[in-house]
Amino acid sequence: MGRRLVVACACVLAGLGPGPGPSAQAFDLLGALGFGEKPPEPSANAYPYDLTIDTQGAPKEAKAAIEDASSLQRLRTEAPGAPDQLVRLAESDLPKIVDALWGLGYYDAAVTIDVAGVPLMLGQNRTEAAARAVTAYRGRARVPIRIVANPGPQYVFRNIFVLDDATGQPFTPDQLPARVVKAKPGDPARSAEVVAAEAAIVDHFREQGHPFAKVTSRQPVVFHPARAMDVTLRVRAGPVANLGPITVSGAPDVDHAVVRSFIYAQPGDPYSPTALNGIRKSVSRIEALGGVRIREAEKLDANGQLPIFVELTERKRHAFGVSALYSTIDGPEVRTYWTNRNLFGGGEVLRLEASTFYAGRAIGEPAWVRDEKRLQRSDLGGRFGFTFLKPGLWGTRNDLLVSAQAAREKGYAYTDRRAGAEVDIRHRFSDTSSLQIGVKAERGQTSDALGEVTYTLVGVPITYTYDSTDKPLDPTRGVRLTASVTPYPTFLGSTVGMTVAKANASTYWALDKDARYILAARIGLGSILGGDLEDIPSNYRFYAGGGGSVRGYRYQSLSPQIGRFPIGGKSLIDGSIEARIKVTDTIGVVPFVDAGQAYADRFPRLNEPIRVAAGLGLRYYTAVGPIRLDIAAPLNPRKGDKPVAVYIGIGQSF
Repeated sequence: MGRRLVVACACVLAGLGPGPGPSAQAFDLLGALGFGEKPPEPSANAYPYDLTIDTQGAPKEAKAAIEDASSLQRLRTEAPGAPDQLVRLAESDLPKIVDALWGLGYYDAAVTIDVAGVPLMLGQNRTEAAARAVTAYRGRARVPIRIVANPGPQYVFRNIFVLDDATGQPFTPDQLPARVVKAKPGDPARSAEVVAAEAAIVDHFREQGHPFAKVTSRQPVVFHPARAMDVTLRVRAGPVANLGPITVSGAPDVDHAVVRSFIYAQPGDPYSPTALNGIRKSVSRIEALGGVRIREAEKLDANGQLPIFVELTERKRHAFGVSALYSTIDGPEVRTYWTNRNLFGGGEVLRLEASTFYAGRAIGEPAWVRDEKRLQRSDLGGRFGFTFLKPGLWGTRNDLLVSAQAAREKGYAYTDRRAGAEVDIRHRFSDTSSLQIGVKAERGQTSDALGEVTYTLVGVPITYTYDSTDKPLDPTRGVRLTASVTPYPTFLGSTVGMTVAKANASTYWALDKDARYILAARIGLGSILGGDLEDIPSNYRFYAGGGGSVRGYRYQSLSPQIGRFPIGGKSLIDGSIEARIKVTDTIGVVPFVDAGQAYADRFPRLNEPIRVAAGLGLRYYTAVGPIRLDIAAPLNPRKGDKPVAVYIGIGQSF
């Protein structure tokens, strides 16, 4: 009994071997489908073997752990060249399998490996007898090998003690809340639970400002009569520290003053891994950078602060891309872009974009019509424009944004031709919030069922943005908010005096730690103050419906109408709710509900009907973002609405 206790403790102290991993399940799946690799055929120069594993009815996790630990399992397609080699391979599996089972809490595990009828066990030397038995199979059959493992009862934790290494006393609840250590008395005594507890304890103290927190010793004791384990962890929290000097290196072609403008943490701020992750996240927003590594110094400086090193690598300067969208109602659209991510060495981004799409044949006609008519040039719409970003003006948190666009659009609600430009200054308060103000000028002509409007607009756009989401293309947590107000006063040259206000907010809530189940919600609001509806250019009015709004309804069709022709409104409300469910690591399903409507008055009339649609989406997750397929159907359709619509694109719907 004493020898078993010592060995068990040594196993846990040696590193608490990992629990069952994905490789065993992968082997099972391949074998079940008939794709598993088979051992080679017998020959005079090799001793292939057939392996079976008998776990005496133990749980699946025990068999998976054995398969992960076993060299016989891993090398079963490689035949040893001599009998003693095969026997030694089997003998080497004995302690590894026992360790794997102990790691799951099976401290009474008994393991035997039967090689050609000769049983091998720990503490016995039967190498020669087993080798002789193997020799009899030379050139005529595969050697039968059987792993027999009887795990026995699974032990549980009895006591888990976490002691301050400096005092030898338990930490107080204020120092270490009970919720930090997930493992509790009565839980299976798996080594993975102890490792997870250690990591959680260290993470807790580091988040409290102790950069050098570590577990100094681990003392497990197994009690076989009680089938239980006590674990004592001694933890050295170390000193509390603030951030010290932040040094930036690497990426010599990018101005480091610009990089520093994206570092919102300052020397003297409290240390925490969250603060360091914030530095990494914010600096990574600079498109010229390909990699951002945050490294901590190994000791405090003379001021008791922890120096931080930000190490950068550059991305390729130029990029070119093409994307395509398609819906059964709105038709196809192709977009292309070219970008330079470091135009003048200060992280400047110049992006040229162009798109072309089927624009429809007449106002009120569906945008995408399959009939005998030949496609004409007038059926196509397009946009061309550029954006220029100069981040970190003179090393400050101010960015310069310049954009221009020319477009010809002919859709279900209106036709328009326009050209315009905008110049903005954006101030970044933090990594999550910014405010920008600028000047915008546009000249164009629109026509719809209300008539034709030739317009000039000169405005002062003001936009506030807040974004606390974790990932830009596929967020799992956080909130996004964009609110803008743009007055177009006549004294600046606008042909219609109006103020356009918009707000869009979305939130994302992961229901589990691995973010396989996510609830996502979005709401959009809009209002135009001033100006009569017929004087407002059609492309500035509000519309709902389509892939970016209420799926299932035709693009721009949810608005006030004259006859069957939508004319747009002066206010808007729309929103969506989605449940994003990952079935596998690459496949997901998304049930969703959308609703929305545009109104003729400057504020939504909530007593009027709001159109609602529901549908189901399929997601294929890639490194650059999910590929999206959505099928939606109107729940309260109007006469003429299609029963179903299909949308294909890249990225989540919002």
